[in-house]
Amino acid sequence: MSVVRINVVTIFPEAMDTMLATGMLAVAAKKNLVEFRTRSPRDFTGDAHRTVDDSPFGGGAGMIMMAPPVVDAVVSFGREPGSPVILMCPGGKRFDQAMAHRLAGENELTFICGRYKGVDERVRELVVTEEISLGDFILSGGEFAAAAVIEAVVRLKAEVLGNDESAHTDSFAPGREGLLDSAWYTRPAEYRGLKVPDVLMSGHHAEIEKWRRKSSLERTRRYRPDLLDQDKRS
Repeated sequence: MSVVRINVVTIFPEAMDTMLATGMLAVAAKKNLVEFRTRSPRDFTGDAHRTVDDSPFGGGAGMIMMAPPVVDAVVSFGREPGSPVILMCPGGKRFDQAMAHRLAGENELTFICGRYKGVDERVRELVVTEEISLGDFILSGGEFAAAAVIEAVVRLKAEVLGNDESAHTDSFAPGREGLLDSAWYTRPAEYRGLKVPDVLMSGHHAEIEKWRRKSSLERTRRYRPDLLDQDKRS
């Protein structure tokens, strides 16, 4: 099985390295299923202050990340031709599980974490292949957003999780028809007067699956009715 490469351009490589060396991502790296590489645009500057941002032409509030150090950082990875270069930004396509499955099929991914007011438009024109957003809100930078996408993608790779089937039965997984997962229980069978539904301890697998399907629909209707509306289920 080939090792998946995930590259990240960030002015805070130490912080990104810490996130990528935690939990399931650390397990994936230890199993040699994925290789994480980070680059700082500051390492591709030519001045004593290692400047990566400047004021915008035409005026306006905020600072803009300069194109040369960001583009040079991307180029330095020596990427596989045609591999995605993803800019994390508010104007990107909303990230979802279907996108995670698509990206999990790639052998190499490169993420650009913007900062300040944003990146020079020429970064998009020269190296970016797609833009991703976590939602309609603003962060100070793309590091946490990129880490969230990376986590969602890497966990779909074979052998990363203790049980590969787990990733395919989660909320929004293809086999779940876009629904939330059902309610789940474990020991003890009774806690503070609340009991585990009898059907889950019955050993009757057909009835258990029927119960879980009903629970999935009920939870989706309660917490994310928009998902039912989109799919025209009642």
